Amino acid sequence: MYGFYYFDYTYFLFMIPALIVSLYAQFKVHSTFSKYSKVRNTKGLTGADAATKVLMQHGITNVTVEHIRGELNDHFDPRTDVIRLSDSVYSSESVAAVGVAAHEAGHAVQHANGYSPMKIRKALVPVTNIGSTLSMPFIFIGLMLPVQYDFIVNIGIALFSLAVLFQLITLPVEFDASRRAIETLEQTDALYGEELEGAKKVLSAAAMTYLAATFTAILSLLRLILIAGNRRGND
Repeated sequence: MYGFYYFDYTYFLFMIPALIVSLYAQFKVHSTFSKYSKVRNTKGLTGADAATKVLMQHGITNVTVEHIRGELNDHFDPRTDVIRLSDSVYSSESVAAVGVAAHEAGHAVQHANGYSPMKIRKALVPVTNIGSTLSMPFIFIGLMLPVQYDFIVNIGIALFSLAVLFQLITLPVEFDASRRAIETLEQTDALYGEELEGAKKVLSAAAMTYLAATFTAILSLLRLILIAGNRRGND
């Protein structure tokens, strides 16, 4: 038995690489956003203008665009049909702001069109929340009990797998929203040339954070499976 869960070689084998990837992704998104937040688009579009332009291009009239306090906490809320844009995006005329705002509007387009991966992700939210809350308690308790109670550990691993599944489903949702955003910005001549390339770089950097989260979730799951397997092998 491993004793206290967090102190074993599997942490260094799986979680250190995940930490490095996550830190790099965070650095990349902040540095790229910072760079292109200093580049004003030639048409003087604000983030709010860009989001509205994407919505209009796709004939969406029931979604509103609102300002929200904070930094890089922009999101589309499908429950209220509201796009909320942060301080550095809503009224900014930067290339970065236009890219981020168009991405969130891309989510609104997905919602309006019934994009399947988005519907699946929405359906997974309740069970993912339950799994994320209960998985570690089940695993910890199971590891403290004799090996014949391994089914408790397995329940915990199964619950944690829901979080991994959620991360995997999130990837196509985010990539598709960025694709829709860039295509619309290009089709409407909102951005062009180096400005459009800058927006692509901002959204690509943002996508890295989702890839990092998925990578971390997968490595965490593999770690749990290895711990459970080693425990049975050492019995």
